[in-house]
Amino acid sequence: MSTIHVDVVSAEESIFSGEATLVSLPGESGELGILPRHTPLITRIKAGAVRIQRADNNEEEFVFVAGGILEVQPGTVTVLADTAIRGKDLDESKANEAKRLAQEAVQNAKGDLDLAKAQSELQIMIAQLAALQRLRKK
Repeated sequence: MSTIHVDVVSAEESIFSGEATLVSLPGESGELGILPRHTPLITRIKAGAVRIQRADNNEEEFVFVAGGILEVQPGTVTVLADTAIRGKDLDESKANEAKRLAQEAVQNAKGDLDLAKAQSELQIMIAQLAALQRLRKK
């Protein structure tokens, strides 16, 4: 079986490193599926779930990313995330509270910059909650 090496890293730490048979993640223009021997690619990614089909035990690894960059080379996939959280470490109550605070910030924004920042945070929290729901359905 053909595999591809996958690294998911954030500014703080390495979240995942290992062999996979498939990587799926939210690209700027839609969902991307990366298989072994994929053509080289560099693109921005949106907030959402990175799903990694592990080669060693065929289980799915799940990581939430708040955006970043994807680089695909013939034998390697690298996800450089702004923020990355392992699926098992996601906390729904914290995400709901952060979403509520972001909604308040949108309503109370004093200028365009404040509004844009609040809207960005709100979109990330909505994506995180959607990723949590997706993880639970597994």
